[in-house]
Amino acid sequence: MNHFFIQLYKLIIQSTFYIFLVIFTILCETYLFLNRNAWLGLGLVLATSIVCGIYRHKTKRGGRAFLGLVILSVLATFISLPKEKLVPATYEGAKETSQIKVAEGKLTGVYNRDESVEVYAGIPYAKAPVGDLRWKEPQDSDKYEGLLKADHFKPMAMQKRQNNLISTASDILFYHNVTRTIKNRYLPKMSEDCLYLNVWKPAGNKKNLPVVFYIHGGSLTTGQSWWQDYNGESYAKKDVIFVTFSYRLGALGFYADENLARESANNTTGMYGFLDQVKALEWVNKNIKSFGGDPNKITIAGESAGSSSVNAMCVSPLTKGLFRYAISESSSITGKKPPHSYKDFADAIKQGKTLRDELGVSSPVDLRKVPSEKIANTSTQYGTLNAMTNDGYALKKSPYESYLAGEHNEKALLTGYNKKDGDLFMLVDKKTNKDTYKESIKAIYPRAYREIIKAYPANTDEEAENNQRKIYNAATFGYGHDVWSRLAVKKEPVYRYYFTKENKSIGSNHTGELPYAYGNLWTAPYLYDGTDRSLSNTMVSYWLNFVKTGDPNGGGLPKWEPYTSGKVVEFGSEVGMIEDPNEGLYRIFDTGL
Repeated sequence: MNHFFIQLYKLIIQSTFYIFLVIFTILCETYLFLNRNAWLGLGLVLATSIVCGIYRHKTKRGGRAFLGLVILSVLATFISLPKEKLVPATYEGAKETSQIKVAEGKLTGVYNRDESVEVYAGIPYAKAPVGDLRWKEPQDSDKYEGLLKADHFKPMAMQKRQNNLISTASDILFYHNVTRTIKNRYLPKMSEDCLYLNVWKPAGNKKNLPVVFYIHGGSLTTGQSWWQDYNGESYAKKDVIFVTFSYRLGALGFYADENLARESANNTTGMYGFLDQVKALEWVNKNIKSFGGDPNKITIAGESAGSSSVNAMCVSPLTKGLFRYAISESSSITGKKPPHSYKDFADAIKQGKTLRDELGVSSPVDLRKVPSEKIANTSTQYGTLNAMTNDGYALKKSPYESYLAGEHNEKALLTGYNKKDGDLFMLVDKKTNKDTYKESIKAIYPRAYREIIKAYPANTDEEAENNQRKIYNAATFGYGHDVWSRLAVKKEPVYRYYFTKENKSIGSNHTGELPYAYGNLWTAPYLYDGTDRSLSNTMVSYWLNFVKTGDPNGGGLPKWEPYTSGKVVEFGSEVGMIEDPNEGLYRIFDTGL
């Protein structure tokens, strides 16, 4: 009997080791996968686990096996940490294009896989805004020394780098996109030296093609020029030149300081990132013929903060005559008091002081000595130093005042937002219920809350929560587009949309329309079905028609009526004109928020 218990004890001890070995291996592999370590690290951890298991089985020395397992796994983790790298324009080893000549010199790009599209990535459009050029207007790029190989996207603008575990969790749990995590086992390079643009063009010798000049979003604090949802390949295959670019972000792009204004020949401050955008647009006007584009057929487009930037370009005196049409998705700064992306100049100057206080400096000379990484990671810039302003140079007045006076540059406008644009931003807010609903609405909308509650009463907790979400979406995203449309339509055709399509990814949340409108469902096809692909084809056709003619209609598409009052086209399971579901809220908001 004693022998039996001894054997049982040995079996339990031995089994415990192997159970621990399996659990430890799974946990290590999961961490390495989520942290985007190189695949080598995952392989080494697995190999280490197998070797340690064999060693324990042969020697019965569990302690040594355990110690070896921990040491070698930690070593494998460190040697396989994701490295910084430049992202290839198409794929590593892609075939090189023939030479193209621009104002600064000659360059080559690379083909996509089927050689139907040429991509020219990482073209400098201005000097690096470093050293004495930090917080100054962008300067003309230097001439190239030799041949520029434009085969990789250049570093994204300096910004607070997102934790890899959070980024991966977002990809998997929110976007449901495992492909990005599997492919992107690296950290994209980041630098203050970021003023580069990218051009997608159809292969071969084409001329006088329309051009889309796309401005990326990211709250003016994050983002990059090469995100797959607005990859330009699909448009280039349909004979449209597609341009993306990086611009200064956060405090490095939108910090306002009266001392810096006095330094400036144009007496400007607080709009460095926007001036980068203008500089990139000027470069495109000057050079796009070399790629087959027509500088007289440029459409500016953007989503989120990129859409706010489009809005600013539409009223900036600096961009007059540099583009023809405008596409804005999910953000506007044309309201009397925009909820984001814009601040009055006096407020911008006042908030600029928060950066100096946090860094403990007082002069531009001292500020320029602070490492860009430190500035990008300051806490004060988020929610404060990420807004454009009426500096008197890039913007003479607020967008609302400009549109009210009929002073804007676009000849036609395509604009809209998504049903759940604001849902993600509400995740950190305290949820309301039927008992707290009134006070919650009053705190956010003190002037309009009585009319809002009257129109949208809440008798249950669920009704209170749904109403709050609907009101927030309408106020934060929809209303700006409504004001913009009503003012712009006095001078030009306006086309309004409302995106409601749900899918296996993020559906009608913020950025959800991007892969549909720019033809990039193919990057993660398992997230979409036939109805999604059909909707994408329809939206791409509308967008391309608009880019070419200023009118999205044609080619047998459902009629998209120009905006008059309250009518929008819905992009959902079906496509057709509907009454804007938030029209009633907009009229309440007119009385003041």
